[in-house]
Amino acid sequence: MSRAVYFVDGARTPFIKARGKPGPFTPVDLAVQCGRPLLLRQRFDPALIDLVVLGCVNVVAEEMNPARVAALRLGLPEAVPAYTVQINCGSGMLSIDEAFRAVESGRSRIALAGGAEALSHSPLVLQRGAVDWFARLNGAKSPGERLKVVSSLRPDFLKPVIGLERGLTDPITSLNMGQTAEKIGHLFGVTRREADEYAAESHRRLAQAQSEGLLKGEVLTAFAQDGRVYDHDDGVRPDSTAKALSGLKPVFERPYGNVTAGNSSQITDGASWTILASEEAVREHGLEPLARIVDAHWAGLDPSIMGLGPVVSMAGLLKKRGLSLADIDLFEINEAFAAQVLACLRAFEDEGVGRKVLGFDGALGSIPRDRLNVDGGAIALGHPVGASGNRITLHLARTLRRRGARFGVASQCIGGGLGGAMLLEAA
Repeated sequence: MSRAVYFVDGARTPFIKARGKPGPFTPVDLAVQCGRPLLLRQRFDPALIDLVVLGCVNVVAEEMNPARVAALRLGLPEAVPAYTVQINCGSGMLSIDEAFRAVESGRSRIALAGGAEALSHSPLVLQRGAVDWFARLNGAKSPGERLKVVSSLRPDFLKPVIGLERGLTDPITSLNMGQTAEKIGHLFGVTRREADEYAAESHRRLAQAQSEGLLKGEVLTAFAQDGRVYDHDDGVRPDSTAKALSGLKPVFERPYGNVTAGNSSQITDGASWTILASEEAVREHGLEPLARIVDAHWAGLDPSIMGLGPVVSMAGLLKKRGLSLADIDLFEINEAFAAQVLACLRAFEDEGVGRKVLGFDGALGSIPRDRLNVDGGAIALGHPVGASGNRITLHLARTLRRRGARFGVASQCIGGGLGGAMLLEAA
């Protein structure tokens, strides 16, 4: 028998822009930075948490299974199971879905579900030729053999490859994520100016949310070992305009592409946690839910158009629940790229997509911009891959409460040709 599952609280670190070198926090550091104050403000004993799930894509070597490392550093009982999930950009949302299913089935009563990513700590990877050279050197049996191997060393063996670049390239299509955004932007006629205008609006909305204190309680201050304080998302540029962004050159498809550094998500470090509880636990501990998790849906599509993942996943979720876009009060769609979000909006309005791809009688409908990413998104605050799905779902739950709305959907595209969507109902 399924049980009602509620968001009872959640918090995240500021999203810290990567600046060409490892940042002050590893993924587990980030998870602990927001996890400790989050647990301290709860009405229940954190020892009652009986499950920990964490999304993380770029796991650092010193933190294998970061969910377990974070759980122990947070002081949770050793008997509590903790595991890490990875589905690229959807990892932080998948952690919520995993915890949701556990609570819904009765296997868990109070679960901690999060996402953490330190993209600035992405490893440098040796080229294959260099790996082979080190293997030959290690296998050399005599001084003469070693000298022969050493003499074959080439200068380019010493030039590493940034692991993040490989990770952002799809191995099936050989397209990087920016190129897939260019493709769907072209398919749906998204112009450079439209993308730049969307990006500038994302910055404006986040800056406004910061200035009005709308992120208070959601964003918790992080403290680095050197004493530096991080108390806000530091990638926001309030003065961004479409005109200023128009001067940036294309990054992925030069010289005619429309995707630039200015209308793409930023490379950042960050973590986010959510606390899920059963109806019985809510009642027993006097908790105040933010929202009820209704359902989640995952879907696949051609990896070369992976940016349309929100379309197929949201369509499947709405069909399963007998809802339409018009029934949804608020939307969070992760802003991997401005062109990608705008292409999704046009796909929802396209009759052919609705009939031939999604199996509806016609177009799904429109998503008004004043109901989408109302406080900005990843273009302004960044996209720490394993954390983003958790952040957008947490922020959606809080925004439903703040605005007195009923239904909200959080969704994202996922590298590899996937999409994930989660439906929340205000508690």
